Amino acid sequence: MSVPTTAADAGRVVTVAIDGPAGSGKSSVSKQAARRVGYGYLDTGAAYRALAWHVLDRGADTDDEGAVRQAATDFPYAISLDPDDYWVRVGDVDVTDAIREPRVSSAVSGVARVPAVRARVNDLFRALVAASGRPGVIVEGRDITTVVAPDAPVRILLTAAPEVRAARRSAEMTGHDAASVADALHRRDAADSKVVDFLTAAPGVTVVDSTDLDFAQTVEAVLDVISAGTGAPDGR
Repeated sequence: MSVPTTAADAGRVVTVAIDGPAGSGKSSVSKQAARRVGYGYLDTGAAYRALAWHVLDRGADTDDEGAVRQAATDFPYAISLDPDDYWVRVGDVDVTDAIREPRVSSAVSGVARVPAVRARVNDLFRALVAASGRPGVIVEGRDITTVVAPDAPVRILLTAAPEVRAARRSAEMTGHDAASVADALHRRDAADSKVVDFLTAAPGVTVVDSTDLDFAQTVEAVLDVISAGTGAPDGR
């Protein structure tokens, strides 16, 4: 598949920044869009989850800011940017599945709310993109369009109505009670919104509302924005 040459020829990696709340489809949509245009894919939330896992693995409390800051200074983190070969590691340990466990999910907000940790991790994200060796990287998370890559040529807020997001998350988590999943999603939104505003589009950010779109339609909508902003082929 052909890829845009302007930014790549200049030695600069194109960044596509995608923000959005839990259950909006950021990860799955971003990963599929990355495949379609031949870009890398960076799940920034995995870094905070991996750090939470790292703190818990040390037997520390993620509500202890000092313990979190200490863990962040010794955080041997690695992540694949290949949308077809996704993995997350802390040192020699593959934590791809472990960071999705409920105990880690419950601890993420405590880690992500520490300003010094966010600054350190944001620098890591920029370094990963710069060293990706790819013409572009789709970076998804919570404050990508405003903090990590505010100058990205494409910035998108992917959102959906709360009840739709809750239903989608419940469908993903088989074996979990729908009401408890919805409650956990709303609590996560409330906790994270104290750190960053991921529900309101900043100036220059394009909103893609997937409330009435299925997965394929949402991918197409995101690809349209990417194509308009970068000239990248949309993979159709």
